[in-house]
Amino acid sequence: MTEMMKAVQLHAFGGPENLLYEDAPRPHVGNDDVLVHMQAASLNPPDWYLRDGFRTLPPEWRPDPVFPLILGTDVSGIVAAVGKNVTAFRPGDDVYSMVRFPEKVMTGSGAYAEYVSVPASELALKPQGIGHVEAAAAPMSLLTAWQFLVDTGHDAVNPFQPFPHKAEPLKGRTVLVNGAGGGVGHLAVQIARWKGAKVIAVASSHHEALLRELGADEFIDYTTTAAEEVVNNVDLVLDAVGGAHMERFLRCIKPGGALFLVNPLGFSARDEAAQKAITVSSTQVRSSGAQLNEAGRLLENGLVRVVIDSTYPLAQACAAHQRAAMGGIQGKIVLTNL
Repeated sequence: MTEMMKAVQLHAFGGPENLLYEDAPRPHVGNDDVLVHMQAASLNPPDWYLRDGFRTLPPEWRPDPVFPLILGTDVSGIVAAVGKNVTAFRPGDDVYSMVRFPEKVMTGSGAYAEYVSVPASELALKPQGIGHVEAAAAPMSLLTAWQFLVDTGHDAVNPFQPFPHKAEPLKGRTVLVNGAGGGVGHLAVQIARWKGAKVIAVASSHHEALLRELGADEFIDYTTTAAEEVVNNVDLVLDAVGGAHMERFLRCIKPGGALFLVNPLGFSARDEAAQKAITVSSTQVRSSGAQLNEAGRLLENGLVRVVIDSTYPLAQACAAHQRAAMGGIQGKIVLTNL
């Protein structure tokens, strides 16, 4: 008899109202996998992109999955069972992970559920001193900031460019973070500071007090001031927003500097960048238990903290996605199963 659990399932692409809290089969645990009893799971942009069917992509790139899907990549919880080849974890361990990303980006990684099956290689012990809510909020945003700014950590082919992404030395450099109030941005500010950089944070005024508290040396309110008009000769711009006119940041980067694009789709000024000797680079964040273990020490030691925008019970995933659609997110939105 199939064991059942509660999960938030998607039976058709569309709005938040399509997320249904219902019974679903408990996932199978492979020989190299760990079954995690989810205590918290966070929302990330790929969640709402998939819920909506990735409609911003060209039709040939959009998913054509078998429904129902269970969204969610970021999870923190308690080990319920381990596969026969798993030796690094045991039942009762507190763990966290970014699950099967990017390989499950078009079908869902299953974190919006009471139980999640996670490859052991993508799992790490939860940092001590923080709760499951904070741990669940970290993985995708933390790994993104880490893989852009510290160490990519893999040699997979880069889907965005013909050369591998490489982090830049940050000690003594000036780094501008665009979208500094969001999930990736607020962690990038802290990691850049930890690496010895001077940090300029760009966000709306709503985020200023927090970002200064997190270590930003300067703050620019993009709603009143265009950063590229008032800043010049920065060593690195990390754009965590994307969208139109990303090339505007080339104006404030010194020759030999770099522009890192978390979402590079639509950037079309590589020739201009080359003329100015500016490296434009991106990478696809990838699951890594080893890197979560390493970066997690910053969370454990209080050198970096994850900001929580809001929390919702798992059964209210629809409301959580509605909150995300409102914009102005400060940090991360988290679903709880505590």
